[in-house]
Amino acid sequence: MHGTRSLLLLALSAAAFPAFAEACAVDRAAMLALSPEHFDQDLEGGWRPMAEKAECQLAAADLIAAYRAQPKAAGNTTMIWHEAQMRAQAGQDAQAVALMRQTYKPAPDAGGWNPYMDASVALIEKDRPALAAARATLAALPAPPETNVENGFFDFTMPNGEVVQVAWPPNLDIVDAFVRCFGQSYREAFSNQACRHPDTSAAPQGSTP
Repeated sequence: MHGTRSLLLLALSAAAFPAFAEACAVDRAAMLALSPEHFDQDLEGGWRPMAEKAECQLAAADLIAAYRAQPKAAGNTTMIWHEAQMRAQAGQDAQAVALMRQTYKPAPDAGGWNPYMDASVALIEKDRPALAAARATLAALPAPPETNVENGFFDFTMPNGEVVQVAWPPNLDIVDAFVRCFGQSYREAFSNQACRHPDTSAAPQGSTP
């Protein structure tokens, strides 16, 4: 009976694999031939469309890793961060943390990237004191002197003249979601709207207020 059950599970897995592989299939050679900007920043090309499918986020991480191995991506910490995010979303916690720690910026860290990374690592490692400390550091980040922050935002004029609102401190809303949903997976705390916007949806079971 046990052997029959194992064979059945194997058959089901084999049947599902082609669909999974097809859903995550890309023209790998074409992807690796893209410029760094188009591979990483094009919202409709590069690795990003693949990563919109939860089942393809690990494949997206592997694709980013392959691209990063090329000389044209040397020193691109933004790509390191995006690979880290995809591995965290896919549950590869140790690999994600190791990559996140490669993205720390030298002082002065005027944009608050380092406490954001501290918070991300603390969430994954389930270190509540470290998360609280990172949140406090980020929340106290001084705004650029030329800005007038009101209700957590300031106006920024784009090169084309368009004025957009920019949140300050950056990523504080994400870190607040980490605090709110401490104990959840990175995927849950980062992506679940109940963690990001608790006033408009119920918090997931097991989260902290």
